[in-house]
Amino acid sequence: QVQLLESGGGLVQAGGSLRLSCAASGRTSSTYVMGWFRQAPGKEREFVSAIRWMSPGTYYADYVKGRFTISRDSAKNTVYLQMGSLKPEDTAVYYCAADRRISWPPARWSSAYDYWGQGTQVTVSS
Repeated sequence: QVQLLESGGGLVQAGGSLRLSCAASGRTSSTYVMGWFRQAPGKEREFVSAIRWMSPGTYYADYVKGRFTISRDSAKNTVYLQMGSLKPEDTAVYYCAADRRISWPPARWSSAYDYWGQGTQVTVSS
């Protein structure tokens, strides 16, 4: 099993930045793709970004391109989501997810991912 521990959410003004972290532990050797999803109240969970762990590649949803950056630190077994130029519509619970398979381009639907973090709230004020 893989455990994902998220941190970094909070309240920020529009135009501000936040850096989310997702620390992975457990049996992670077969985890090759890490993704970020978000879910606002009353809305479906939507794909944000993903990174291929080995031989890294990145992928972004259109609505965050140019504003968000996904990265990973292999030594710390941690994935980051650097969020900049935040907008009120970015307000959501953000979830880290892991796909055990090498799925690239990454899956953009939540059911494809095997493990999930607890979620961290990001609130962007106008």
